[in-house]
Amino acid sequence: MKIIVTGATGTAGAEVIRQALLCDAIEQVTGLSRKPPDIQHPKLKVIIHSDFNNYQGLEELFSMHDACIWCLGISQTQVSKEQYELITYSYTLAGAKAMIVANPAMSFVFLSGQGADTTEKSRTIFARVKGKTENALARLRFRRLYIVRPGGIWPVHLNPNMAPVNKRMLPFFPLLNLLFPFTVIKADILARAMLRLALEGNEAKILSNNQLKKLGKKPFV
Repeated sequence: MKIIVTGATGTAGAEVIRQALLCDAIEQVTGLSRKPPDIQHPKLKVIIHSDFNNYQGLEELFSMHDACIWCLGISQTQVSKEQYELITYSYTLAGAKAMIVANPAMSFVFLSGQGADTTEKSRTIFARVKGKTENALARLRFRRLYIVRPGGIWPVHLNPNMAPVNKRMLPFFPLLNLLFPFTVIKADILARAMLRLALEGNEAKILSNNQLKKLGKKPFV
């Protein structure tokens, strides 16, 4: 299998790449990113891409891949409301539309988040925009579309691109995982769960934090 990973320099995306490189069933990983990740490997190809609203010229690339794991995103604490919607909704939909046109057989795994509101009425920007994006992706009718809704992502590798609020949370993840395990997931477990969705599929199309934990702890088939 050949997969595309967006958000390749972020906590989740970089970990997806690390775990994918360890998986024998994945022959090529293509990172679509504004800058190269701090990972090098014979199976890893990096495409530097600056405009995530425009994918002209990438049609052949999309046609040669079996799945995309969309990890591109940003904390709502780092940008304005308008920028958050641009990055979370507009970029995702532009990429997804370009991929499904170029390759209708492609599978798509979208990194959403716990609390996403598909009624699109939440007062929280994160919940409302993630829910809006989920709804829009569902209307595209991918052959296989999976929405993953993790809680707080507990990094297993330090990442210089981590949001300041997430850096402040690092010392508290072990305690949160002990007291409220349904609100926290380790990045490597999340990554393996998303890879298994791309590789094997799943009956559930929207997966909660607990479902992702169970899936990510299982070995690849």
